[in-house]
Amino acid sequence: MTADNHHPFSWRDFSHGDVLAQHINSALSPWWPKVFGYHLLKLGHLARDLDSSSCRINHQITLAGEPGCGVIASCSDLPFKAATIDAAILPCLLEFETNPYRILREVDRVLISGGYLFIIGFNPLSPLFFGKMLPKYQRDFPWCGHFYLPSRVKDWLHLLGYQLVADERRLYHPLIGPLKEYSFWQDSLKSWLPGAGSIYVLVARKIDSPLTPIRNKQKVKRRQWSAATTASRLPRQKE
Repeated sequence: MTADNHHPFSWRDFSHGDVLAQHINSALSPWWPKVFGYHLLKLGHLARDLDSSSCRINHQITLAGEPGCGVIASCSDLPFKAATIDAAILPCLLEFETNPYRILREVDRVLISGGYLFIIGFNPLSPLFFGKMLPKYQRDFPWCGHFYLPSRVKDWLHLLGYQLVADERRLYHPLIGPLKEYSFWQDSLKSWLPGAGSIYVLVARKIDSPLTPIRNKQKVKRRQWSAATTASRLPRQKE
């Protein structure tokens, strides 16, 4: 499907989008029972369509800049108070934003200490990058977006003070042609180059390190050294 709009509105906008969503749901399903709290923030239309029914957070907020979600607002200017969100999920969102790091900072602002952050993106070091080199696909999703290295996203998280708890790759396929066409190469890549999956799933937790004042160094008292008393010689008596 041609990318007439800057953001995808559905998984159907992607080639094999239903398979993409299936792999992402499979990667996230073990994590939902571990997430507790009051508010789960799902950013973007793609997050709206993911299955988070097994998450223990009942209040789940979907937010996007266009109609179709519960809250209409910019992802880089969230209408929430600081430290009010317990978990946030950003599926295939940063690739289609002009300032992805600003979005991460804004999510960091509203996320509580110890909150979970789920980031899913497209890996440029994978077969998926072939579509970037073919003019036929350069205007289609997901190739019209900007692919960021997972290592770069992890650096952003490190700068914001997050602890990475999971880093996974999924779907070793270029998303061009039938999925079964590259079955041999998919198995080979998964075995020999496990980091070459077409999508990455990062799970991180916000860790706030309180600043503790450095104690004043105690002054070491110098010892008062005194010269040793010398015994006075007695005058030699004459015999």
